[in-house]
Amino acid sequence: MRIEEAIQQTKPFRNAWHKAIVNILYTNNWIEEQIKSELKPFGITMQQYNVLRVLKGAGKPISTSVIRERLLDKMADTSRMVDRLHQKGLVLRKACNHDKRLVDISISPEGEKLLASLKAINPGLDDILSNLTEEEAETLNTLLDKARVREI
Repeated sequence: MRIEEAIQQTKPFRNAWHKAIVNILYTNNWIEEQIKSELKPFGITMQQYNVLRVLKGAGKPISTSVIRERLLDKMADTSRMVDRLHQKGLVLRKACNHDKRLVDISISPEGEKLLASLKAINPGLDDILSNLTEEEAETLNTLLDKARVREI
């Protein structure tokens, strides 16, 4: 479905860049809804899933500030998310050895188990953009990367 149909736009866009921005925002929201529906049975949010993936990828305890730098959603309240994940038993907190003011966060064995079970949603996640060929997906990745490069 074309973006004009999806948002029931009757007037033309100002230009191709305006249309692209609206299309990206609309598509982002659509993709988020698809991902949320995949994660819902596991009782975890997209942001919490992202934190667990960051911790797993780090391979060692890291601070909340490092987690925040690596998150997809830079607006997320990392401390609050870590607190919720800790309450669920999915992450461990430990005082930092070299700076007692900091807390190191690592994924717990329960968090590891949850991530392992979340591998079951990978086909569903891959299916979100299944209307694209692999070559088209690569082109989309290249274009999106290019769109974020700004000369200052």
